[in-house]
Amino acid sequence: MHNDIKRVLFSSDSLIQRASEIGKQITEDFKGEEVIVVAVLKGSFMFLSDLLKNIDLYCRLDFVAVQSYGDTVYSGDLVLIKDISVDVRGKNVVIVEDILDTGKTLDFVKRLIEKKQPKTVKVCVLLDKKTKKASTIKADYTGFETDDVFVVGYGLDHAQLYRNLPYIGELKPEIYS
Repeated sequence: MHNDIKRVLFSSDSLIQRASEIGKQITEDFKGEEVIVVAVLKGSFMFLSDLLKNIDLYCRLDFVAVQSYGDTVYSGDLVLIKDISVDVRGKNVVIVEDILDTGKTLDFVKRLIEKKQPKTVKVCVLLDKKTKKASTIKADYTGFETDDVFVVGYGLDHAQLYRNLPYIGELKPEIYS
């Protein structure tokens, strides 16, 4: 599995450190208020775990799952697989996502949440990929910027594999081509 990685982009230590910093920033930004964290499944789960350990507020957690139609090629048509079950009306919401690439998934999820009339909605992403976005959505909290390369590890996958890598690496092109 490690031999499929072209290079390590972000070490385990740097990922944990950055999650800690963002968690502390969220704590400061919402001081004294409750926050509802809505994580986008599945890629965000490792980042989410490290992030939550560093949010020193009353915090509720829920999950949303979105899938795109199509087999291996992203079609752009998104389908809601799992909606949130917690009531966010009048509450502070932080959406946690693994990667901001085209922005379509985050835009879809943010609109879904905003329809439920929260007090605020903030977006937190582990990675912001340097690509041309199909959406104008921007992250309020960003772990790292990354080049437009195929990344895996720390929750990010290729064909449901590599999520368990403790770091984020660039996958060799021959693996996904």
